[in-house]
Amino acid sequence: MLCCGNLVRDILVGPVTETRWGRTLWVDSIEEGLGGNGASTAYTLASLGTPVRLLGMLGADEAGDRVLARLDSVGVDTTHVLRSSLPTPTTVVLVNSDGARALLHRPGASKDAFKDGMDLTAHLTNGYAWFHLANVFALPALRPRAAELVARAREAGMSVSIDTGWDALGEWMDVLGPCLPHADLLFVNEDEARELTGEDHPVQAGRALQQAGVRNVVVKLGAAGCVVFTGEDSITSPAFQVPAVDTTGAGDCFVGAFLAALQRGLPYADAAHLANAVGALSVQKLGGTTGLLSFEDTVAWIKSQQSS
Repeated sequence: MLCCGNLVRDILVGPVTETRWGRTLWVDSIEEGLGGNGASTAYTLASLGTPVRLLGMLGADEAGDRVLARLDSVGVDTTHVLRSSLPTPTTVVLVNSDGARALLHRPGASKDAFKDGMDLTAHLTNGYAWFHLANVFALPALRPRAAELVARAREAGMSVSIDTGWDALGEWMDVLGPCLPHADLLFVNEDEARELTGEDHPVQAGRALQQAGVRNVVVKLGAAGCVVFTGEDSITSPAFQVPAVDTTGAGDCFVGAFLAALQRGLPYADAAHLANAVGALSVQKLGGTTGLLSFEDTVAWIKSQQSS
């Protein structure tokens, strides 16, 4: 798996019940964790035993060193993660008692990422059968080049997947639309699907995205699981019912698990089931990747849930 996306240092604070200017609020936990759509997805893939090379950019600072060390610890190939004079991207995540969160984000080095484009040379892609673009909206310089990039990935013989992410600039289909005819698989949550298509219902939104050119669509439904659209068929996969401590990064972990399952040759229904399980493991811990397990331990956890 060749994964392209942002890498972020998360600072997770919780539980936060309210904020007041000029006042001090005591919390139980302030932790540093791994964030960013590219980094979290790559970390999940590697944790589940899928070889993955990550393309992106960090600051040339200690925070960037710690992000790299976390990725290296599970075997992510970070040799093509570049360093910038801008600081490492950082998100302060305020988590309430229900696991919902508010995010304060400094893009930092993400502003420099892929400013000179990306040349998918044989040296870079050799041995990689799949290209995944994790939230192009988080990479300002890549927005105008995204369609060209995924087209070149297809020309290089790789399957292509895209995880949508939230577009703070509101450009939505202007950026993503030209990418869709080159994509085999699109991941999108309910809110993103609504912004992209104008459709409120996940089924109508998923079908509209297929009509826009993407072959297969996975709509992430959070605590309700997901629905997968493949050709004329659809697969509804319910979520595992677990207590949510922090939903940060759960969608990226879901995507990484779904792709890891496909790389193992599992059908879409089984990939959705595994992805829901990994999402459930993620939300039970503070920090998106803290609760992840190996592939074998994840399968064992699924079996334990089915027998309980």
